Amino acid sequence: MLAALLERQKSRLKIKDIPVPKTGPNDVLIKVEACGLCRTDLHILDGELNEPKLPLVMGHQIVGIITGKGKNVEGFRIGERVGVPWLGYSCGSCRFCRTKRENLCDEAGYTGYNIDGGFAEYTKADYRFIFRIPNKFDSVSAAPLLCAGLIGFRSYNMVRDAERLGIYGFGSAAHILIQIALYEKKRVFTFSRRGDRDSVKFARRLGAYWAGYSDEKPPEKLDAAIIFAPAGELVISALKAVDKGGSVICGGIHMSDIPSFPYKILWEERMVKSVANLTKNDGVEFFKVASKVNIKTEINLYNPEELNQALDDLRNGRFNGSAVLKI
Repeated sequence: MLAALLERQKSRLKIKDIPVPKTGPNDVLIKVEACGLCRTDLHILDGELNEPKLPLVMGHQIVGIITGKGKNVEGFRIGERVGVPWLGYSCGSCRFCRTKRENLCDEAGYTGYNIDGGFAEYTKADYRFIFRIPNKFDSVSAAPLLCAGLIGFRSYNMVRDAERLGIYGFGSAAHILIQIALYEKKRVFTFSRRGDRDSVKFARRLGAYWAGYSDEKPPEKLDAAIIFAPAGELVISALKAVDKGGSVICGGIHMSDIPSFPYKILWEERMVKSVANLTKNDGVEFFKVASKVNIKTEINLYNPEELNQALDDLRNGRFNGSAVLKI
C-alpha cells in the first residue's frame, strides 16, 4: 500500500510503498477513505511530542471500511464503516481502566503517534477503541469528528452547565463544539488571534454571541472557558474573563508554558483543568449528540500528494474549519 511516512521529526512526510498491516486477534483491518489533519500532527512533526514510533504513519481522525478482522473481534462486521480516534489502546486492567478512565492509562497507545495511523491506504485498529459512523455523515465530513469533535466534546462536558461559554482558538474543534453549545441554548463568546479577521467572521457566521480577539475582554463575565489554542498565556486571559466559580479547560494535548500570574485571578473558586484524550463512553455519547444536532463540518479537502502542503496550511492558519485527506 501507499502511505505517508514520517522517518524523522522536523522533516517532511514521504509517500512510500509499504506492506499492508497484519492484524492481530483484536484488530480490524480498515480501508481508509478519509483522515483528518489535527494540530497534534504538527506537535508530532515538530518534536513537541517527542516519543513517536519511527518510521510512523501519522493521522488519527480515520474513517474507513472494515475489510478484515481478527478472531477475537466482536460486534463489528466486514463491510461496516467505522472511525478510529487518537486513543488506540489501553491495558484494561489498571485502576484507571477499571473505572472507565482509560484515557489516563499509563500503558495507553495513540493512533498516529506510537500506533500507525491513517495517512495510508489501509490501517489496523483495536476493535475495542473504534466507533460506528452514523449514516448521516459521509466519510470526509465525519473524519474531524474523531478528534476535534471528541476532544471538544469531552472538554465541553466538563463545563456543560455553563450558560456563557468562552472558546479560545476558533479552529476545527471549536467550529464543531459551537454547534452543540448553540443547540443547547448557550451563549458562546469566541476569541481568535489578533488580526485573524477570517476566524472572527467565521465564528459570527456560525452563531457566536460575541466574537473578538484573545487579547480583548468579553462584554460580560463568562461561566467557563475552553482553550483549544496551544498558547499557555491564554490561561491567564481566560481566568480574567471567567466569573467567580468559573472553570478554564485546556483542551489540547500540548500547550506552551503557562506564565506566572497573581493568585487573585484564580481566587474565588476559579478552576483550571486539562483534558487528556477521550474515553469509549465519550465517543458513544458524542456520536448520539452529533447525529441529533446534525453537525456540519467545514471541510478543506486535500489529496495525498498535497499532504505536506496541508500541514503547512494548518500550521499557518490558511483555512477555517477542518482539513481532511481524502484517500
